[in-house]
Amino acid sequence: MQLDLELLAECHKALGDKTRLKILALLRTSELCVCELVPILKITQPAISQHLRKLKTAKLVKERRAGQWVFYSLDGTAYPFLESVLQSLPDLSDEIKMLHATGQKVCCE
Repeated sequence: MQLDLELLAECHKALGDKTRLKILALLRTSELCVCELVPILKITQPAISQHLRKLKTAKLVKERRAGQWVFYSLDGTAYPFLESVLQSLPDLSDEIKMLHATGQKVCCE
């Protein structure tokens, strides 16, 4: 399978940022919205939205709308190598458990 060079370059640029890699690691565990990422990443909602926009442009994440909320999940269909990249990321499931424990996991629903 031959990939479009422009899209492949966007993918590698998106993967070259620590915050975006952390977002991918979190999304590997659970679908999340921006407001759920704020307490984990400890950065502003607009900054997270910009990171998600870059991940979406690179076809690494997809969004699902539920009313006024937008939920993000992994979109691994564009790259055959993405699964190996995701497996190399740290397990951040404890961060998601912390959202549940503090009542922040369901703040958007």
